[in-house]
Amino acid sequence: MKVLTANRLTDGEAIWYAGARGWAETIAEADVAGDKAGEAELEAAGKAAFANNEVVDVELIDVELVDGLIRPVRLRERIRAAGPTNRLDLGKQARTAA
Repeated sequence: MKVLTANRLTDGEAIWYAGARGWAETIAEADVAGDKAGEAELEAAGKAAFANNEVVDVELIDVELVDGLIRPVRLRERIRAAGPTNRLDLGKQARTAA
């Protein structure tokens, strides 16, 4: 399973592609691709957003579902999804809804 992530060009915020809803600030809202066709759709959306100067560093990342929640496989992506590991009061992890 994969999701599409990028950084918003205007402020550098880590974001995830959420289909018709556009780009979301939390990975929980991301569209998950479970096959090659889904991955191709995500890649096409990422290329279009990059071409429109909306995002940079577009990348498909591996995820897994843990208790119904999307969880990145790589530690780097877990940190991008949550926030700094040395300050739990900062980043997305500090938001009450995250």
